[in-house]
Amino acid sequence: MSRRLIVRLIVFVVAGLLVYWIAINTYWDKATIPAPPQNEAARNPFYGAQHLVEQLGAKSSWDRFVRQVPPDAAIVLSSWHWTLVKARRSRMEQWVESGGRLVVDRTLVGGSEAFERWSGISHHMPTPKEEDEESEEERNDRRSMLRRECRVLRGEASRSFRLCAAEDGTHLVTTRPVAWALKDELGNQVLRVNLGKGSVTVVNGVPFHFRQILEGDNAALLVAAVQLRKNDEVHFLSEEEHPSMLALMWLLGWPVVLLGLALIALALWRNSVRFGPLVAQPDRARRSLAEQIRGTGLFVIRFGGGKALHAAAVRALNEAAGRRIGAYSRLSTSERIDAIARLTGTEASTLGPAVNHGGAWRAHELRQAIALIESVRRRLLGEKHGRI
Repeated sequence: MSRRLIVRLIVFVVAGLLVYWIAINTYWDKATIPAPPQNEAARNPFYGAQHLVEQLGAKSSWDRFVRQVPPDAAIVLSSWHWTLVKARRSRMEQWVESGGRLVVDRTLVGGSEAFERWSGISHHMPTPKEEDEESEEERNDRRSMLRRECRVLRGEASRSFRLCAAEDGTHLVTTRPVAWALKDELGNQVLRVNLGKGSVTVVNGVPFHFRQILEGDNAALLVAAVQLRKNDEVHFLSEEEHPSMLALMWLLGWPVVLLGLALIALALWRNSVRFGPLVAQPDRARRSLAEQIRGTGLFVIRFGGGKALHAAAVRALNEAAGRRIGAYSRLSTSERIDAIARLTGTEASTLGPAVNHGGAWRAHELRQAIALIESVRRRLLGEKHGRI
C-alpha cells in the first residue's frame, strides 16, 4: 500500500467521523421568527398603540406638530423637545390646564427643568451616598432587578402592571399631590398629577413604541395612563422624524404658498417673450406735400419763435433780387430795400420792417411778414424786365 493511499484513507475516516458527530449532536426543527415591520408599521412608532385605542372605541392620530386639539382629548408625547418653541410649549400648558390629558414618556428631550417647574415631576437618580448606605443584600436585589426586562409595578388601589422597557436605575418624584402612581422597588415609575382641570402622567420608560406595546402589560398601561374612554381623541406626537421644510410650509401656510406661486406665474407671464406686439401697428400712409410743409412750418414756429423760417424767407428774397438787380451784393441794406420796392411796386416803408425786424415776433406779425416777403420774391421772379 502506497503512502498517498494511506493519507487519503486517514482523511476519509476523519471526515466520516466528523459527519457522524454532527449528525448525532444536531437535529432539525422549525422556528418562528417575527417578520420585520413593513409600510406604515415600520414608519409609525405608534402604529400598534393607535390600533389598540381604535379597537377600544377611540379615535387616534400620529402627528409631528401640534394641531388644534379639543380640551377633552388626550396627547401622548414621545421624542418631543419641550422648550424648542416657547409659544408651542405655552399652548400645550394652557391646553392641559383647561382639561387636557397629557402622557409623557422618558424620551422627552430639552427643557427638563422647565417641565419640572411646570408639572412638579422629575427623574431621580440614586446618589453615591444613597448607594453606600444600602446593605449588600439590597444592592444585590437592586442590581438583579435592573437586569430584568420587565418589572412589576403596583399602585395603592389599582391592579399591578408588568412594565417592559423601563428606565434603568431612576425613579420619579414630585412636589405636587400625587393623583395616581405605580411603583417598584426603586420607587415610582409612573406618576400622575393634576394641573388645573387636566392632568400630566409621566411614564419612566418607552413602553408604547413599535413592538413594545405588545410586551408585558404595556397595552393595559397605555389605557390606564391615557384614562381612555369611548369616543376619546388620542393624539400621538413625536419629533423623532422631522417633516421637510417644504412639507411644513404647505401644511402650515398653504394659502400663502398658493398666492406666492400665483404671483410668480404672473411675473413670468408678464415678462415672457411675446409672439407679437401688444397693439397692432397702424397702416403706413404717405403724407401729402402740403401736410409736410405745414408740419415743418409748425415745428419751426414752435421751436425758435419762427426766426429760422423768417431768415429762410429773407435769404430766398435776396437770392431772387440778386438775379434781377445788378451789383445787389454791394448795396447797403436800405439801398436793397429801395431797389426791390421800385422793381416790384411795393412800399419801402412796409417792406423794410418786414425784412429787417430783429425782435420777437407775434404769430400774426410773423405770418404777415413772411407772406409779404414771399409775395415780393414771386414778383421778382415773375417780372420779365431785365437787370437794373
